[in-house]
Amino acid sequence: MTRAADPHLAQPGDGAARPDDPELGVRAAELVRDAVLGDLARRVVAECGADVGLVGVPEPLPGSRPGSEGMVLRHWAGTRADLLHDAPVPAGVGLGGRALAERAPTWVPDYRAATTISHHYDAAVAADDLYAMLTVPLMDGDTVHGVVYASLRTVVPFGDVRISAVGVLAKAATRALAGAAAWSREQPRKAAPVPPLTPREHEVLRWAATGRTNPEIAARLGLTCNTVTGYLKSAMHKLGVRNRTELALTARESGLVS
Repeated sequence: MTRAADPHLAQPGDGAARPDDPELGVRAAELVRDAVLGDLARRVVAECGADVGLVGVPEPLPGSRPGSEGMVLRHWAGTRADLLHDAPVPAGVGLGGRALAERAPTWVPDYRAATTISHHYDAAVAADDLYAMLTVPLMDGDTVHGVVYASLRTVVPFGDVRISAVGVLAKAATRALAGAAAWSREQPRKAAPVPPLTPREHEVLRWAATGRTNPEIAARLGLTCNTVTGYLKSAMHKLGVRNRTELALTARESGLVS
């Protein structure tokens, strides 16, 4: 099973500080994407009654023509075999490839007997003992962020309730992915000037940034714990942060500590 996070949680762009390094923003968006899609695969199993959840991520496929669409099954939950893991899926191939090409949900009660899809993945589907399958593209306007699969180990028609449940999860994940993509594209804000710290505030901050506790800092610098607390509160106020974690990150980003 791959990475996980909650697509209903606050997303980038909800007042979150953006990194000054554009490459860092892109990497952060990738991490959000992986977390959201990994969690989507799990929630399809946990909340929609599916036996297996899969998510395909749009990627250029080896040997494909320039401009052709495709995806790779990067996230999964509930699988017994590994033939579907990291499987490449060109647009139009198999049920997920059909959803990718048509930009619309599609489903079959029995994948192996279906006549409306190609059967490139029959061996992988059989290895996991799958039959009924639903695929839903994660659409944001004209952009496809992925395709989610909900599969069952029985022959059964997909009812409106299950299709709707998967669709709700797909929409929530798409909102998170669209927010992360927009967040990484925005121009980074210029860092605000750092107010000057006193030598003692800077010294206490330097030790706090290494993870030392207030008693440890007090013993090292020959101060009382209350004095150390006072210096830290003053430094936090000047830097506009709320806790020691933010204090350490801000201190490093502003060059106050290495």
